[in-house]
Amino acid sequence: MGKFYDSSIVPEHLRRKFDVYDRIKKLGMDLGSFEEDVKDLKGAGIAGIIFHESGLVYLSGHGYGPGQMYDEPARIKEGQDAAEWIANSMIKRLHWGLTCGGEGGDLNDVIYTVKALGMVVSTDVAFNGGPAVMNGFSQRWQSVFGGGKGEFAVDGEDESYGGVHARSAIGGFTGRFSIEPEIIIAIPPELSIAIIKNRGWVFPLPPEVLKKVSAARG
Repeated sequence: MGKFYDSSIVPEHLRRKFDVYDRIKKLGMDLGSFEEDVKDLKGAGIAGIIFHESGLVYLSGHGYGPGQMYDEPARIKEGQDAAEWIANSMIKRLHWGLTCGGEGGDLNDVIYTVKALGMVVSTDVAFNGGPAVMNGFSQRWQSVFGGGKGEFAVDGEDESYGGVHARSAIGGFTGRFSIEPEIIIAIPPELSIAIIKNRGWVFPLPPEVLKKVSAARG
């Protein structure tokens, strides 16, 4: 487990016993590399992650998918696959956001998931499949962090429920993609404070911070 998670306030009966990275490996997820996934904020208008000293971590949304959604099973499946791809991408982003500065944290230090919002692209006023599309995201998140709808659940139960989240999933947006989810998670405040003190509250990193972090890695 993560060293910050081990000393967190999670009660014993809800404490995660599995290694998140073992699940990621079994799911065939690619976490990329420092060189590819840790960038600077030069010219950026928004951040990918914001850390708050309370331990709340806010991840910006990411849009992906073949386009407009409509209530046809094959199209819904395409949207779910896109939502799962986004979950993979955001977990990779979170991994590097937690680990790049060498503070000692990683994905095993995620205590629980707070809230997800899924904005599903559809101009069809009769479209009812927004929640079904967003399930592709939520189920992958639970597969990694724990939850009764994840791939490692048995009869609706998992070893942990750290991936279960409050959620809204709504359709009616325009765009050349299918869905854009965003999510808020909780990590131990001690880890968030260590990150902020060492490199600031924002990821990607300010240019001078990236130089410092890269130099520290050797």
